[in-house]
Amino acid sequence: MANNKRGQQSFVLPQLPVITAWASVAGKKESEGPLKDYFDITSQDTLFGQKTWELAEKQLQKLALDTLLNKAGISRHQIGLAFSGDLLNQCIGSSFSMRNTGIPHLGLYGACSTMAESLLLAAMTVSGGFSDNVVAMTSSHFASSERQYRFPLGYGGQRTPTAQWTVTGSGAALVCSAGVGPRIESCTVGAITDLGIKDANNMGAAMAPAAWSTIRTHFSDLHIGPEDFDLIVTGDLGQLGKDLLLELAQKEGVSLGGKLADCGTLIFDQTRQDVHAGGSGCGCSAVTLCGYLLDRLKSGELNKILFCGTGALLSPTSTQQGLPIPGVCHAVCIRGGRD
Repeated sequence: MANNKRGQQSFVLPQLPVITAWASVAGKKESEGPLKDYFDITSQDTLFGQKTWELAEKQLQKLALDTLLNKAGISRHQIGLAFSGDLLNQCIGSSFSMRNTGIPHLGLYGACSTMAESLLLAAMTVSGGFSDNVVAMTSSHFASSERQYRFPLGYGGQRTPTAQWTVTGSGAALVCSAGVGPRIESCTVGAITDLGIKDANNMGAAMAPAAWSTIRTHFSDLHIGPEDFDLIVTGDLGQLGKDLLLELAQKEGVSLGGKLADCGTLIFDQTRQDVHAGGSGCGCSAVTLCGYLLDRLKSGELNKILFCGTGALLSPTSTQQGLPIPGVCHAVCIRGGRD
């Protein structure tokens, strides 16, 4: 019996998993933004001491995992399972960083929704009694993403006003069956939404309908509303996508104003840093969650948030063939330090 399912897409967690530790690693541009004080590690070297951008992304995840274990005070052998993914073909950032660690690993691809997807799966695994300590982790790198999805940096291509800047960063969270920290109460698995947006430089527009679909479903399935949260945080819609989400909600009589934030608009200073519509990439929501948001939940500054990772499920091939961009959004309800 699916006793913990609510509606079509949502789940409540009978044994609340605890996020006992989290870690974030960020690049140069991110360390110059408004969230700089919340990152555990930053580097002025965008290669992170490696020979290629792809190896640099591998190093991002390795640093995030090592930092997480150090903060938690445990060894790799105490991790029962890890869920991780990234934007690179065949998710080599994740598989290369996890090799020879001895940690059982399940690779994921949810594009920029991967932090929410990995956190959701980690929470369900722990709550279901399948493991006591599970890692949720992801990463992205500006240069490796540009090379794969658009043009080599040396090409000097012009960016459109709707384009977003892929965050160089990695975030990791440790989800446990016991301990002290923010708790995961419920989640909603997103359904893939495609409204025909074909512009790969306008991913916010492609993802906004999926974000509203998941948020609306979470409210409906669990009989709650925006007033039940201190903050509703989307993954990386950027400024354009955030505005579209507010408009979509308003058309259905729901006001998200004053509650809605977006990791893509939080991580950079859009008046001082040239990022056009804001941040994007798996690392965008990962480092914002595994630092700024979880720190505020731990301190009691925030009591309850709905973390909604958004992803544009395109590939270089689909873009070259002129196909529309499917979007997805997964939501995770996290309660913090005050009851």
